[in-house]
Amino acid sequence: MIDYNIIKRPLITEKTSIQKEDSNQVTFEVDRRANRVEIGRAIEKIFNVNVAHVRTMQVKGKKKQRGRIIGKRRDWKKAIVTLRSGERIDFFEGV
Repeated sequence: MIDYNIIKRPLITEKTSIQKEDSNQVTFEVDRRANRVEIGRAIEKIFNVNVAHVRTMQVKGKKKQRGRIIGKRRDWKKAIVTLRSGERIDFFEGV
């Protein structure tokens, strides 16, 4: 897999912002077929940082209803990447 196809987008929420400050962890939505080693290598190559640990989890899509129509959001994979001390990834530089 190509590195830019593995990492889909960063997840930026209040919880992930706290994790970034306290534990030096960054959260990404990743390709469902990618494993921890591929995710770690892709992060190191794209952002030029050193990765300490990668934790992954499968997130089930929620069921949604609009009137009588019932649908489901897609399932996706989340990766929480712990960076080595002294490493940083800045998504909002200059904001």
